[in-house]
Amino acid sequence: MRVKPRASRDALEGVAGERVVVRVQAPPLEGRANAAVERLLAKALGVPPGRVTVVSGLAGREKLVRVDGVAAEVLAARLAGGDPH
Repeated sequence: MRVKPRASRDALEGVAGERVVVRVQAPPLEGRANAAVERLLAKALGVPPGRVTVVSGLAGREKLVRVDGVAAEVLAARLAGGDPH
């Protein structure tokens, strides 16, 4: 995942190669951008916020995010705009 902090709005920008590109308004200070990424992804994926965790890249723009309780295929389809259950 590629994160662009201090954006004009929070948004899933799309998929570039194998990476999801995310924009968040929060600055990259004191974990605020990471928390914003977790909230945005939880909302976009329809899961509770506690199930989304940034597990790698806490201080950088390239992040690895874990989403508990959702299959990888379902995540990929939801992020690509599909609607699998």
